[in-house]
Amino acid sequence: MIMANSLLENRTDMTDALSEIVYRCQLCGACQVSCQAYRDDIDLSDVLLEMRSHCVEGGYVQAEHLDIIESMKREDNTMNMLKSDRGNWAEGLDIPDINKQKVDVLFHAGCRYSYDEDLRDTLRFSISLLLQNGIKVGIAGRDESCCGGRAYEIGYQGEMKNYSEDMASRVKASGAKILVTPCSDCYYTFKYLYPKNGRKLGVEVLHITEYIDSLIKEGAIRPGKKVPMRVTYHDPCHLGRRGEIYKEWHGDDKLMRPVKYKQSGKYGIFDPPRDILKSIPGVDLVEMERIREYSWCCGSGGGVYEYDPDFARWTANDRLAEAMATGAEALVTACPWCERLFKDAAAESNSDIQIYDVCDLLAQSLGVL
Repeated sequence: MIMANSLLENRTDMTDALSEIVYRCQLCGACQVSCQAYRDDIDLSDVLLEMRSHCVEGGYVQAEHLDIIESMKREDNTMNMLKSDRGNWAEGLDIPDINKQKVDVLFHAGCRYSYDEDLRDTLRFSISLLLQNGIKVGIAGRDESCCGGRAYEIGYQGEMKNYSEDMASRVKASGAKILVTPCSDCYYTFKYLYPKNGRKLGVEVLHITEYIDSLIKEGAIRPGKKVPMRVTYHDPCHLGRRGEIYKEWHGDDKLMRPVKYKQSGKYGIFDPPRDILKSIPGVDLVEMERIREYSWCCGSGGGVYEYDPDFARWTANDRLAEAMATGAEALVTACPWCERLFKDAAAESNSDIQIYDVCDLLAQSLGVL
């Protein structure tokens, strides 16, 4: 914060060394949670985002991040994959196309889920579960685009504007009243970054775990088959402490902000994933030491996964060690980016802990996987 203030007041110039420090931040939001315990007038996460933007504006950019931006401009995704292949994950499923018919629920898969074939079964199960429960849900398929959140986080804030406009027009044309996504990064973008930048989608935004949890509690979904497994749950940063809706405050003195306007990190999505796990017969949920708003980051956020993969893997391995200390057989999460990095880190370290998405265990209990 001292460095940021020094830059703001032109007492310091940006340097390569300083930009490297800025780009190694995973933007997980843990510092904001900790600092607001005693100084709730400092919005550290917003300052860090602005420092990224300052780096880009000053020409202190990273080649790995430029690759992401070029991929977004060329193919509308962060993965350097073809836009024409974006809807391949849904082949063989009878899912309504929002370009052809109106729906009640718009399902946004996100870049990682759309192209990571190792995670495809999770994605297909999630939307199939909604369809089987008579929900009029649809997808944009190959016409789906990136949410733009990752570009914003790595400092290219203007790039997100086009994607937010595209998303808003797609939501309106679909007729949907609810937008559901299985991606925690997309969830954070829709719930926080869009409204923060003046873009409201006009629909209720839910993570897939919220939606499925509500169906279980209504009795529409009844997990029946035992899944005898001891698991621990990892809170994704963008779904947990970063998963709060943006709350705009117009007052001059931030110290006078009412509690409901403060981004405390306490009101993200913590319970729905856990409640799903608790509803599955045989699952024994044990908690790690650092959970909920104090969760340790997986390492994949803020563009660090691309810029400094060694640091990202170190972060993931620290979390894997914490998970194994609980005696759990599996680490379960609700974010494709977390799952991807945990799987890679576990394989490289020859760890025998299994990595699952919450929906994977639910699928086992329903006899699908």
